[in-house]
Amino acid sequence: MDRNSVILITGAAGFIGSYLLGYLNKKGYENIIIVDDFSEEEKNPNYESKKFIQKVEREKLFDWLKENDPSISFVFHLGARTDTTEFDYSVHEKLNVEYSKNIWLYCTDKKIPLVYASSAATYGSGELGYKDDHDVVENLHPLNPYGISKNEFDKWALKKGRESGVGSQESAPPFWSGLKFFNVYGPNEYHKGRMASMIFHGFNQIQKTGKVKLFKSHRPDYKDGEQLRDFIYVEDVAKVCCWMMESMVNGEWAMGKNGIYNLGTGNARTFNDLAKATFAAMGKEAVIEYIDMPEDIRDKYQYFTEADMNKLRNVGYNENFCPLEEGIADYVKNYLLSKKYQ
Repeated sequence: MDRNSVILITGAAGFIGSYLLGYLNKKGYENIIIVDDFSEEEKNPNYESKKFIQKVEREKLFDWLKENDPSISFVFHLGARTDTTEFDYSVHEKLNVEYSKNIWLYCTDKKIPLVYASSAATYGSGELGYKDDHDVVENLHPLNPYGISKNEFDKWALKKGRESGVGSQESAPPFWSGLKFFNVYGPNEYHKGRMASMIFHGFNQIQKTGKVKLFKSHRPDYKDGEQLRDFIYVEDVAKVCCWMMESMVNGEWAMGKNGIYNLGTGNARTFNDLAKATFAAMGKEAVIEYIDMPEDIRDKYQYFTEADMNKLRNVGYNENFCPLEEGIADYVKNYLLSKKYQ
């Protein structure tokens, strides 16, 4: 990808979007259009020191694109309503489904490659496993409206992808990928409140009280704190996004590689592991207290997630993913202790 190419990032003031913006800057990409709801001032430090050529309000994006007709080489659609405790589906439908469809249709019309954010929340309780096969998507049962909205768009994207090229009709971007993010943690999540990572919350709990509170298990097959998740450092997410963009330039690589991909580490770890690594990064002895899980999420809680990463590996991604202890140490020592941003 030419370093002068224009890239558009939605969700660029948020956690993953702003990190990707900074990562692309470090790689020499500065012609970037950033899109988000910029009215939330607490997000300003995520992006204000980074390099970009245009800032566009989320609700004005499509009018702006029509008026300015910029020559865009790649789109990262990372903007979404990610609150898993928001149970009004219409909120998720508007931002995660309908807005995403408009992004897709724009990229299709302009023949712009697209990477968009899906989510491991689409897998629900994991009764069908965590394999990113396309034929599984229709049968998934997400546990909350956020996961449902992400799966609905995945289903729509796959349908459009199958239709593309039939009878010379193009109904999909020339290259597209939906990345199912697992549990992402790292810098630039200060604004996320309840939805920030457990590393962020654990760090703050240790600072204030000297201990970490973890949810008790409400299932007999899991001990307290032994619930398992696939935690992935945000730097690895940015690496994969950038790798897909740069690999896509090679037409032979992009051929036949459209579709949905898991993005985790492929190695589930317990919340106890996470808490102990956070204490270790702070140079403290681990003190863990187990508390009841809030009833409003108890029947919607994932006890185990682990990405099957074979599909991404098989298309050529061969970088190692950051181990949990190393990622937490970097996050705590280089960002949280000094409240730095990436």
